[in-house]
This record gives sequence, structure tokens and C-alpha cells, in this order.
Amino acid sequence: MELKDTLIDLLGIEIVELSEERAVATMPVDKRTHQPFGLLHGGASVALAETIASIGTFHLIDKETEICVGLEINANHLKGKKEGIVTAIGTPLHRGKSTMVWDIKIVDEDDALICISRCTMAILKKR
Repeated sequence: MELKDTLIDLLGIEIVELSEERAVATMPVDKRTHQPFGLLHGGASVALAETIASIGTFHLIDKETEICVGLEINANHLKGKKEGIVTAIGTPLHRGKSTMVWDIKIVDEDDALICISRCTMAILKKR
């Protein structure tokens, strides 16, 4: 999977852990991820959450015959952040044949909860 020149690359998202139980990624909080008032943009948090659900799902599917795409996502933004790094920790809540549902918690360097999200991924057959 090529990540260069994608939204993942542009936002500075880095995958730091990938296993059957969880997927973890970091993202800088800087001018690339700020909204106009200098805080972490909620859309950047949602992009991070969907990225970790997508990468986590891709890790668990048959890459020869299947692809995965986001089907639904929601997020609650709980705390603002001006600078530093946020970490998304995704855990699969449901691992079906055609969908996976992920719980994603985004935390700061002190493990304070910044955002919580739930993302449903569709698993499709390659054409």
C-alpha cells in the first residue's frame, strides 16, 4: 500500500503499531492540522480516526481478493489541542465478513482524551 502523496502523508500521520488486536498511529498538531483559530481541526481528527480504522481493517482482510473502504464514521471532540502529537488507538469491535466496526480513541502525550470515534468499514471483493 502506497501512502506517499496521500492525505495520510500530507497530514504527517505515521502508523506505529499494527496487530490483530489494535492499530495505532500518530499525527502532529501543527499548521497542517490546525483550524483557523490555531487548534486541532476536528476534520483532521476524523481523518486520523478513519485512517487507523482503514489500515487496521486492511491488515485483517485477504489483500489478494478484498479491499476496504469507509462506510460510516462519527466523532466526539472532547478537548482542544494547539501543538504536539496526538495518538489514535483503534480496536476492532466487530470483525465480520463484509464489515468491521472500530473504536478509536485519540489521546495527547499525557493520555488525555482528545476525541472518540467509531468507524464502520466495508469489505468489498476486488473486481
